[in-house]
Amino acid sequence: MRGVDEALERAGADETVVREWLRGLTCNPALPGTVLERLLELEELPAHRLWLILRPLDEEATAIAVASSRMRHRLGVAENPTADVGVLARLAYDVEPRVRFVYAVLLSEFRRPSPPEALAALAGDTDPKVRRAVTSAPGLPVAVQHRLVEDEDPGVRAGMLTRKLWERLPEPARERLLDDPSPQVREKIAELFRTKEEPEALTAEARVVHADTYVRQEAAGDPEVPLALALRLAEDPENEVRLALSMREDLTEEQRASVPHLVPDWCPQPSWIQERAADPGTARRIAASAHVGLRRALATRPHLPADVLARLAADEDPGVRRNLCDDRQDTPHELLVEVYATAQDRNWSVLRHHRNFARPGLARFADDPNPRLRHAALDDPEAGPELPLRLADDPDVGDWAVRDPRLPAGELLRRLSLPDSAFAAAANPALPPAVMHQLVDLAQDR
Repeated sequence: MRGVDEALERAGADETVVREWLRGLTCNPALPGTVLERLLELEELPAHRLWLILRPLDEEATAIAVASSRMRHRLGVAENPTADVGVLARLAYDVEPRVRFVYAVLLSEFRRPSPPEALAALAGDTDPKVRRAVTSAPGLPVAVQHRLVEDEDPGVRAGMLTRKLWERLPEPARERLLDDPSPQVREKIAELFRTKEEPEALTAEARVVHADTYVRQEAAGDPEVPLALALRLAEDPENEVRLALSMREDLTEEQRASVPHLVPDWCPQPSWIQERAADPGTARRIAASAHVGLRRALATRPHLPADVLARLAADEDPGVRRNLCDDRQDTPHELLVEVYATAQDRNWSVLRHHRNFARPGLARFADDPNPRLRHAALDDPEAGPELPLRLADDPDVGDWAVRDPRLPAGELLRRLSLPDSAFAAAANPALPPAVMHQLVDLAQDR
């Protein structure tokens, strides 16, 4: 190890290398709590500004971040959706109003639970912005709700008012609110009881000739509009109207084909597909349709029969095959690899994280001209250390190869001293904790 120590000390003289070490450590999924604590106390940490928001945090890591002396780190952990909610509740007592405010706001946005005592603390906060934010938090105790609706700040009182709470309030509290000096509170009460006048329902005939494109579009796809009447819209000047008509369930394939339409990359899914695709017969009928919009919509539905799944996986339309890869557990491995290698949308890279993506045999792509497939080769669970060693100098996937925990230990430590691979080596989860501490030591000694 002495030779390794000396090599790191020499590399530590290079400020660029040191910055790459620190950046890499913030991305290391195996970062021990003791190292995280030291990183959070560095005056300047050259990490991506969202690093603490994006990395998974267990209970220990959450506690360390919440206890950081630097407000930016406490704000970061407040925004992390994986942070331990019990530990995170300590932010309700943070010395900085901004931290308490962000924590209170995100209780509502993330529908995040919080202990009753923390909610009570926020409801009694000295900063009215914090009290306003907590009015939308889930799980507010009744006593806290009643306190907030009597708050001295009119924004808090108005924010707390709901029809349900109003019905539970004692009569004296209602009377005080009805005579509230704040127009904001009185308007909120009026809004609770205001009845909206419903426009007179349009007849089906009026809908199909309406000047508003949206009204005609809704009529075109509405099964309550007689088909004979809806078919008048086959010559509508707007594509979205004709498209909605072409996707009706009650059309024959011949009628569907006779409606001129263009299917954009994204279009609304007909409600009948969402409701009836679970029926095997309906699913098979849609999968056989010549209408690509219907097949794309079907491909997003869960629990499709095996034969329908196979047919859609072999569909000639890239959009159908792409939709089959999202938000479902049964996407075939071969399709995932194919779409991953060719998809042009901005979310193509997430396909590597699908449960069916990593499979033995992917190492065969190590020499493929497509860099995406060379990257996929690293997901072969049966490949040995020779694979990341082989790809470590690849101009496209070398960083990922150096981050691979199968990389031989000696090579990993050597890569720490190289400016072009210092970041990736520091991010490798196989990096010994003792070496991580040494990297921080060298950064602090500069």
